[in-house]
Amino acid sequence: MRSSAIALFVLLLLTCALPGFAQSALDLAGNRVDPLAPNKVTVLVFIRSDCPISNRYAPEIQQMAEEFKDSASFWLVYPDRKETPQTIQKHLDDYGYKLPALRDVDHELVKRGRATITPEAAVFRGTELEYVGRIDDRAIDFGAFRPVAKDRDLEVAIRDVVKGEPAPKPGGPAVGCYISDLE
Repeated sequence: MRSSAIALFVLLLLTCALPGFAQSALDLAGNRVDPLAPNKVTVLVFIRSDCPISNRYAPEIQQMAEEFKDSASFWLVYPDRKETPQTIQKHLDDYGYKLPALRDVDHELVKRGRATITPEAAVFRGTELEYVGRIDDRAIDFGAFRPVAKDRDLEVAIRDVVKGEPAPKPGGPAVGCYISDLE
C-alpha cells in the first residue's frame, strides 16, 4: 500500500512538471484543459459575467470566432475565482456564446497571456504570446462608447498571426474591469 502511495505522489509531481500543465485551466466539468496547441493560433478572450463592458463585446467576440473558425481556436477565459460553472453556463446561455469556456481559478492563463482587464484578448502562435490587448477602440471609458470601432486591434492581430507575421501592438489600452489577484 505504501509503495502505491509513493508511486501516485511521484506521478503527481511528474505531471505538474510537464510542459503545458502550468498553462491549464478548468473546463466547466472541472477537467484540466490546456488550450494552447503547438503550431496553432489560439485566442484567449478574458471576460467576466459581471463586467458590463465584457458583456457589450459578446457579439464582436462571437463574430470574430466565426470569421476565424478555420484558422484560430477561440476560448473564453473567466478569471474570477468566485464564478462557478453554473454562473458561467448561465452567462454563456444569456449571451448566446457557443465558444468553449475555461475557469482560470489559479490565474495561470492570466499570467501566460499577461491579461489585466476584462475584456482583453491574448493571441498565441503555439505557446508563444503574439498579442495581448483590447478588442477594438469602441470602449473609450466606462460609460463612453463609440457607435462603431475605428481600430479593430484584435482582428488585425489575428490576421497577422495567422499569416505568420508579427502582430501589431494595440492602438490603446483596454477598457473594462480589472483582473484582481484576489479574485
